[in-house]
Amino acid sequence: MRLKASCDITVRAAEPCPVIAMLRPISGLAQWLTSESYLFEPALRPTEYVDAFGNLCQRFVVPQGLLRIRVESVVETDDRIAVDPDVAPTPVEMLPDATLQFLLQSRYCPSDKMADRAEQIAAGKRPGYAQVQAICDWIHQNIEYRYGVSDESTDALDSLSDGAGVCRDFSHIGIGLCRALRIPARMVVGYLYQLDPMDLHAWFEAYIGDRWYTFDATQNKPRGGRIVVAYGRDAADVAFLSNYGPLETAGMQVAVELQPDPPALPPASYAV
Repeated sequence: MRLKASCDITVRAAEPCPVIAMLRPISGLAQWLTSESYLFEPALRPTEYVDAFGNLCQRFVVPQGLLRIRVESVVETDDRIAVDPDVAPTPVEMLPDATLQFLLQSRYCPSDKMADRAEQIAAGKRPGYAQVQAICDWIHQNIEYRYGVSDESTDALDSLSDGAGVCRDFSHIGIGLCRALRIPARMVVGYLYQLDPMDLHAWFEAYIGDRWYTFDATQNKPRGGRIVVAYGRDAADVAFLSNYGPLETAGMQVAVELQPDPPALPPASYAV
């Protein structure tokens, strides 16, 4: 499917504020970026680099006053996600090197303290995909989706104790429980088609068999139509805006629209 995602953010700075943003999707196995625009008002010119997780990061300084950032991306992505309840876990000694960092506890996913809960939830399930699906189902059924419960300091154990949170918190719980079962798990942020209410979104992926599988505990069934913006160990790695000084978000609008397939190119003609 072909989706157009847009994010329009206005921020306010009392003084010039350095910022690192992650707002540009990139092409990869999960998607193909066909076109994009990235605009600042007032105009400024960021620099860009690729971080340790392969995410595109933009560096710039927000001037004093208001800055509007508008990003539009047209992306081809799958309308369904892969589901395979029979996939077995990959033994730790056979995991690809790049996945090993996603076995470790991290700031918001203290998996070393979550083993008992993980074993209870996954008890009786076939090792691998079925265990992760059981975790996802348990979160969906037992954690309430509610704004105002968590903040930037809330970790997975806090969310389990509160019994509520938002997509960020649901993902942290899922990641921590998977890692406690020695299944690599990473956080994903981006867009989800027909998310209600529409906003930037977070979910997680687990490495099972020989690939990453998508899981989203905020949803009651597997859903495609996802645009990935960034991957990381937890929310600390995938913030859409990281500010290094006082910065206030004055407004934000997010939209994801289904786009028609592009018209076929006319036959090529060559002069002889």
